[in-house]
Amino acid sequence: MNYRRYLLWLIVILTLVAVFIDFPSELSLKFEVMGFKVDQKISRPILDFQIGNLRFFRDLEIKRGIDLAGGSHLVFQADMSQIGAEDRDSALEATKENIDRRINLFGLAESLVQTSKLGENYRLIVELPGITDVNQAIDLIGQTAQLDFRELSAEATEAATLGDFLPTDLTGKELNRAQVKFDPNTGQPTVGLEFSDEGAKKFGEITGRNVGKPVAIFLDEFPITTPLVREKITSGQAQITGEFTTAEAKLLSTQLNAGALPVPIKVVEQRNIGAILGTESVRRSIQAGLIGLIMVILFMATYYGWLGILADAGLVIYGLITLMLYKLIPVTLTLPGIAGFILSVGMAVDANILIFERMKEEVRAGKPRPLAMELGFGRAWDSIRDANICTLITCFILFNPFSWSFLNTSGMVRGFALTLGLGVLLSLFTGIVVTRTILRTFSRKEAKQ
Repeated sequence: MNYRRYLLWLIVILTLVAVFIDFPSELSLKFEVMGFKVDQKISRPILDFQIGNLRFFRDLEIKRGIDLAGGSHLVFQADMSQIGAEDRDSALEATKENIDRRINLFGLAESLVQTSKLGENYRLIVELPGITDVNQAIDLIGQTAQLDFRELSAEATEAATLGDFLPTDLTGKELNRAQVKFDPNTGQPTVGLEFSDEGAKKFGEITGRNVGKPVAIFLDEFPITTPLVREKITSGQAQITGEFTTAEAKLLSTQLNAGALPVPIKVVEQRNIGAILGTESVRRSIQAGLIGLIMVILFMATYYGWLGILADAGLVIYGLITLMLYKLIPVTLTLPGIAGFILSVGMAVDANILIFERMKEEVRAGKPRPLAMELGFGRAWDSIRDANICTLITCFILFNPFSWSFLNTSGMVRGFALTLGLGVLLSLFTGIVVTRTILRTFSRKEAKQ
């Protein structure tokens, strides 16, 4: 059928794109044959294009975690002496959120920030993969959050920008706390602000001269919200309303509390992880993966003959597409992540084994080979689907995308879950679509001979 031909061409094009993206950023070719010399470097271009206001940029390099790239492991002690017992948990969470935002602005998007509470010790654990200037990062992270309220300058026009907002004398010191509330009329989440007596006086003056105008709230020189003032507020109680989801309102209150409940932190532990350890781990992991892959390929080719060889071709395509997605997403690869990928390779072959065994049963029952192939794919699908759904549910729990506190939050475990889950999804595609299309194409040619 024509759609099978189109599907085969789609697989070929997808494979060629994967080969291009998987190609090393720079490859040196240097050899001499019969007086003919070649000494050239081949470079793969980066992806950098813009569609409207959306810019897509990927350097197409594998992002490595701290155990592979090296880096720094830092532990900060939070000083809670000036924070009330009822506010300490929220203050620690606010400090974590602030640190996470700071190091991402610093260019450490693969960093990990976790909180730890043991008795009266409140700590923050920060991992910075690949960072070279550790002291600069520590100085940036260790700053106490600075929150302030700003109003538009007298010269600002309707097309005002953030640069037109000028600082007032109201800061986070006068903001007691921010918390999520719900509008009694609409049920929509809002963010409630509670000021001290001095803060209420200052806030009343600011809102009084800015009715109908926006007032911006900055955290560490970064604007987090610019609500519009509807009326003068002198009670010291204010609400920020908008089309918030509960998660967005909680995030905004956490950011505000980072400045309202300033928590001084200091480094109590610093441990450097050398890149040599990461390089050696990568080398051994790749070596183990290649040995396992070769054993799987040889087993399939030996036991299933030409069927196994075609399945091996699908397995190679699976590996190319997987690596391509790692670079495009991008996935931060750690040692557990590599383990997840190697495990997913075995699961990718598992689907083929189920299909081939079912095909052999149909052939023994007297079915012609083309029909046995179709029945094998159709009747093995239920087992393949159920097994992979169970694995995907486990990956979802381990990855914990909603950061539920009663589940795992470890970055290493999440890396394992991500690569395994991605591998399982791709194995379904290659096992059911790629391998099936290859088998249909070559079995038809074999039948004609």
